[in-house]
Amino acid sequence: MKKALALVLAAVMVLAMAGCGGNSKVKSMTHAEYAAAAVDTEVTVAMTVQATQSWWEDKITVYGADKDGAYFVYEMKCSEADAKKLTPGTGILVKGTKGEWSGEVEIMDATFEFYKAADGYQAKALDVTDLLGKDELVNHQNELVAFKGMTVEDYGDGNAFAYKNPDEKTDDLYFKVSKDGQTYEFCVEFYLCGKDTEVYQAVENLKVGDVIDLEGFLYWYEGPNPHITSVTAAK
Repeated sequence: MKKALALVLAAVMVLAMAGCGGNSKVKSMTHAEYAAAAVDTEVTVAMTVQATQSWWEDKITVYGADKDGAYFVYEMKCSEADAKKLTPGTGILVKGTKGEWSGEVEIMDATFEFYKAADGYQAKALDVTDLLGKDELVNHQNELVAFKGMTVEDYGDGNAFAYKNPDEKTDDLYFKVSKDGQTYEFCVEFYLCGKDTEVYQAVENLKVGDVIDLEGFLYWYEGPNPHITSVTAAK
């Protein structure tokens, strides 16, 4: 009798596990496995949303992370209803192809499912000021990073910044900052931080010579091209 009961309980457990859904059987790559994967291979990564760009035409671009690193998911397939749920800290399981464009490593042609096992993690900005101009900086690609004590430089004709679209002001902002004699170009990505955001307006109010602290996602385009999300006076 006991043996029969044990067999029944085992069968019930198997059925229960089968009904748990995809999360119980999914094999997500670690960040190290993702980093080691070759370009143009399929990848599956569990991550939490850190930020998103604007949704459009059933696609959305996601800045994701886990405790070991970060990811840039380019134009992931997504309904408008699901896009509204992709708030910071939301867990998602992303499947796509690892790609590379002008130095930026990203996940392309991606689909996703909500993934509770990954919920909650939100990265704090890592200070990488001392890595500017060094090869090691690329190891933090797509992470939320900070740059401290940067001096605003002349972008041209005495201006501290430039609009990509000066007529309608509906595109990115560019500005230059320097540290230890080296100058770098940074960006406010319009579809991440539009003209009504605090950071966009802060850049519009910059003056050459200002000393500022910055935070943003370490996007890469022919070198570091951070998507800045915060600009404040240097502390």
